[in-house]
Amino acid sequence: MPKPQGLELLRAAAPTVSIGVVTANLLALGAEIQLLERVGAKLAHVDVMDGCFCPMMTVGPPFLKAIKTSLLKDVHLMIQEPLEKVAEYVAAGADMVTVHPESCSQIHRVLQKLGQLANANDPARGVVRGIALNPSTPIEVLDPLMDELELISLIAINPGWGGQKYISATTARIARVKRLIADSGKDIILCADGGITKENIAAVAATGVDLIVAGSAVFDGKTPEANARFMLEAVGGKL
Repeated sequence: MPKPQGLELLRAAAPTVSIGVVTANLLALGAEIQLLERVGAKLAHVDVMDGCFCPMMTVGPPFLKAIKTSLLKDVHLMIQEPLEKVAEYVAAGADMVTVHPESCSQIHRVLQKLGQLANANDPARGVVRGIALNPSTPIEVLDPLMDELELISLIAINPGWGGQKYISATTARIARVKRLIADSGKDIILCADGGITKENIAAVAATGVDLIVAGSAVFDGKTPEANARFMLEAVGGKL
């Protein structure tokens, strides 16, 4: 299967930050998205939780469809049995869909289905397929999936609620997955997600990941535009 053009866009932007918008001021969602566009962000990250796989419930396809932007829509599905649900998110505008092997019985089928779906924003982009691993999930889960993905996301907290601290063992897991990707010879984006703050983002970026997810560190209800600029510059090594 040819690689989606969306992967080329990600590779050109890396290293960068995918900024979580569920923590934004949802009463002013349009203005918050414009803020991200203004500071040069390339991705808007949407955390989808169903109250089952995760203890919290967040948003679904209507929220995703309501986001009008040129940013890549980066959707992280933390939901049970996503196989029959991924098409709705792609139809709503997802450019990237990341799923959890812990959440379903047939993760390989989920990735294959995502590879068959047309990108609603631009069919030429395709859909970037991601796998997210919770902190306690063995890296070896990735071995049979490497031919069916373009992104690996290592979750640095226990999914379900904000304010958790970055789990330090994630740094060693990043190094292991970097070696796995190098040994595979494949072009796969490596992402770190969870517990990212203004204080630790530079250190996480120094591990060599391509993508870092940050939400509440940007949309803190005080200075989101300045925060977004800071995070993007920290990942780009401009501080």
